[in-house]
Amino acid sequence: MLYSYQQTALQEISNHNKGLITIPTGGGKTVVFMSDAKNRIAEAKELITFVIVAPRILLANQLADEFQQFLTDESIYISHVHSGENGTTKAEKIQVQSMIAKAQNQHHLIFTTYHSLDKVNESGIDIDVAYFDEAHHSVKPSHNVGVAHTSKVADSAYFFTATPKSKMTQDYEVYGNHIVSVSAKELISAGTILSPEVEVYEFDTVRTKHNAATVDADNVAGIVSQIENNAPKILVAAPSTKIIWESLTQSNLMSELNEMGYTVMHITSKHGAYINKLKVNREKFFHHLSQLGDDENTKVIVFHHSILGEGINVPGLTHCIMLRNLPTIEMLQTIGRVIRIAKNDRKKLMNGELKPGQFHMYSKQCGKVIIPVSTGYGKATQKKLQSLVNVVFEQGETVFC
Repeated sequence: MLYSYQQTALQEISNHNKGLITIPTGGGKTVVFMSDAKNRIAEAKELITFVIVAPRILLANQLADEFQQFLTDESIYISHVHSGENGTTKAEKIQVQSMIAKAQNQHHLIFTTYHSLDKVNESGIDIDVAYFDEAHHSVKPSHNVGVAHTSKVADSAYFFTATPKSKMTQDYEVYGNHIVSVSAKELISAGTILSPEVEVYEFDTVRTKHNAATVDADNVAGIVSQIENNAPKILVAAPSTKIIWESLTQSNLMSELNEMGYTVMHITSKHGAYINKLKVNREKFFHHLSQLGDDENTKVIVFHHSILGEGINVPGLTHCIMLRNLPTIEMLQTIGRVIRIAKNDRKKLMNGELKPGQFHMYSKQCGKVIIPVSTGYGKATQKKLQSLVNVVFEQGETVFC
């Protein structure tokens, strides 16, 4: 079942062969383009080739899983164009995959990244529909040429983002018109996302580059000990990979969190993925994270530097501890991780047990973002974050970055 704004977005997409669609994080933009694909397949008289573009291999793989589950009744063939596992970046292999899909009379879904999109273009295969996820990445100089080419040769091209860049509304040839714009305020009114609340955790220690890991470890432990939820799901946006590693391996933070009943998870490009002290592959990490996120009775805290801030689905998050001053896009994406409706609340909304906006009746009533603040540290982050919350979530404006 789609919300009214999602149905409106679908209608606008069907009325245009190109366009920019802005829907805040948590608003279900993925469901919109999956529904569009499903509608096209249902109405198709010929086989369709879809290209779905994501900023990271991790997100491309996640999208492939979501599409496969969403299109269980459709005849589809999925392939990957990227440097990750099960992917290829060779033009001739992409051509072969296209031929296999046609030989099997299946619609072809190609999942790729902005970095590898030029390999799809080099293959010369016909592209019927292109969906660009987290499309603000498309304006990067290293991506723009490939994106422009795909937009030109595809019969239809749609650009989805929660955080649009100004250039995207100015380059009609690549992006088309801004055909859908949903505000965060609309989503809050519809009951599909929650309001974020900014809290400050004050500490007295002077934080320097020499004691940063120790101070951050103490602050995280102090913040977590004050959270009153029965089973919090906490995301920690850390200043660096180095601080994550030192905080968890050279202090008592890990043992303190374990003693408080938390499963401690951390993931970085340098050290890999860990569940408590056990190193695991990424697939197991995200599978376990999804399970814990859906479990209303478990406590989990996840440390990351940039991997989980955008697009990646981390269910059930209730709090974010922001240890660094993020760029505007990353800050909005991080807020978006913790303002998603709880799964049980969403079910109650769908069957009418809850009414949209009656947040005092929700099991999860808001998403909390907590910032450690002391003399000379954290105040700029607090000011910027509160300003964004006021503009985006209270005034309902779209911030063009």
